[in-house]
Amino acid sequence: MNREELKQLMPHREPMLLVDESEIIDESHVQSKYTIRENEFFTTGHFPGYPVVPGVILCEIMAQAGVRLIPEEELKTGTAFYAAIDNAKFKSSVFPGDTVVTVAHLAGRKGPAVFIDAKASVNGKLCCMGRLTFMIVPNDKLYNKE
Repeated sequence: MNREELKQLMPHREPMLLVDESEIIDESHVQSKYTIRENEFFTTGHFPGYPVVPGVILCEIMAQAGVRLIPEEELKTGTAFYAAIDNAKFKSSVFPGDTVVTVAHLAGRKGPAVFIDAKASVNGKLCCMGRLTFMIVPNDKLYNKE
């Protein structure tokens, strides 16, 4: 899937859409890619002269990749919200121009909770990993200003 196709599944839009392409490997694994642009809102001030990607953004990249493991039927009627980030580890820095490759694995489910283990790497070097927990919230329960 490319960015436009991903927009059909996810509510994220620029500048918070952090997946360029995504491929389902099998029913419990997905691989996604995102290239960090020179003018990302999160690197222009973090840090001037040393534009390193914040760890929380690496977690968000992994999360957006992992959402692909939730059945499309559920994403049509519900939205995946973060419930927890466990055992997050940051192993190496990521900079503009780097392509972050994320591999996410569906670790389990319990009711509306979805557990995903994810790893992000650049040029084969691990930069971030952790367990991400999502809650699927029915769209009719979300506040809508319209």
